[in-house]
Amino acid sequence: MSVSETRPFPTDFLFGAATAAYQIEGAAFEDGRTASIWDAFARVPGAVINADNGDVACDHYHRYRDDVALMQRLGLQTYRFSTSWSRVRPDGGAVNPAGLDFYKRLVDELREADIIPWLTLYHWDMPQALEEKGGWTSRETADRFAEYALSVHDALGDRVDIWTTLNEPWCSSFLGYTAGVHAPGRQSVTDGVLAAHHLLLGHGTVVRELRARDAELELGITLNLTVAEPVDPADPADVDAARRIDGQFNRWFLDPIFRGEYPGDILGDLVTVDAAARAALDAAILPGDLETIATPIDSLGVNYYHGEFVGGHEAPNPPRPGEAPTDREGRSPFPSHEGIFWHERGLPRTSMNWEVQPEGLTILLERVWEEYARPAGTTLYVTENGAAYDDVVTMSESGPRVHDEERREFVRMHLGAVLDAIAAGVDVRGYFYWSLLDNYEWAWGYEKRFGIVRVDYDTQERTVKDSGLEYGRIIAARALDPESAARR
Repeated sequence: MSVSETRPFPTDFLFGAATAAYQIEGAAFEDGRTASIWDAFARVPGAVINADNGDVACDHYHRYRDDVALMQRLGLQTYRFSTSWSRVRPDGGAVNPAGLDFYKRLVDELREADIIPWLTLYHWDMPQALEEKGGWTSRETADRFAEYALSVHDALGDRVDIWTTLNEPWCSSFLGYTAGVHAPGRQSVTDGVLAAHHLLLGHGTVVRELRARDAELELGITLNLTVAEPVDPADPADVDAARRIDGQFNRWFLDPIFRGEYPGDILGDLVTVDAAARAALDAAILPGDLETIATPIDSLGVNYYHGEFVGGHEAPNPPRPGEAPTDREGRSPFPSHEGIFWHERGLPRTSMNWEVQPEGLTILLERVWEEYARPAGTTLYVTENGAAYDDVVTMSESGPRVHDEERREFVRMHLGAVLDAIAAGVDVRGYFYWSLLDNYEWAWGYEKRFGIVRVDYDTQERTVKDSGLEYGRIIAARALDPESAARR
């Protein structure tokens, strides 16, 4: 993307960065914290590259003050973090005061630095003890989640105004319970659809409970969403492939949250591909569930990384292994996946083999705004957007440097895409880069680096990358400008 003239951001637009508790905190078994499903999954042979785990990660639990100071130097206005269920209510049981004290200290540090705390209650780290009682396939877990959420509000309700219930329930349910590539590692269509329903039920329950406590809170959820495009819009098989991806990725969560119903076409597909899973879902949806799930929210977080280019015919030049959304052994998270094929379209790719398609973010924001958010009076935020690249560290007189030109341009292009959406009338209030720090990238362990700040995992030294310096310049200017593109 080339910028020929300065493009300012709205005066109330928020610039931030995001992280997640298990990926950065470390201190996995300190101060009363017990095992989460990711602590258990990381110890399953072959589940995570190099058998990496989050026991230490970025040691943020001990280094949070320095990390907040780093955020302040970058000019971040807001910081999206998650609280650890396993730290706050170990094993899903009684409240752990020491765990809550950590988040009190973190939030106080953020507020002292004039950084708005943006709290996410669940970023995939359910206590392992609850998984052993059924996990998200059990309706009781939604109740336990509400108890945990209220415990966090008891401690932080006077400090935090913005609350997100869930991060990416698609990943928690279908990657974790159907494909088995994320914790807890189950491989069942039935378990995936049950987990999705109970995650949404937990979300709606928490929104109702927090709203009853404090009507002034800003409450929302974060969904990872995509743009599913058919290879040939005139080919019915290609169009149907895109419909199924859109339905299972986007509408499966957007429709119940905003319309109080699951998408009928995908429910119909489910009967065909797994009648037992459809029957189990029907039995799980009790009277009042969908009304609870559709409790109005104030804001929707949109996480966008790449689009999907799919067809109903095998690709003559298929993407290389790892580029389609399956695990390394080819298991699909989509219940209805037969006859869907991913195609190559020649776009640049990140080290995750994800396409770089910034215009997809504009398309997505416009679609979600027109079809869901605007009718509901809900504002939008881009709560995650980022890229992994194979960074190279060089030494200069001032110390290590990371000249990550590809990531620097990724940030600029996607911020430009947000500005395009705003110009089209979409109410986008902020952007959070994923991630502030290089961190534990789930099943990829420490192999993939998304951060605008490099972490040396041996020494825990932090180095702001060129992409971080550029992001800081954009924040300071509150604009994309042509001159900053030439700076190094």
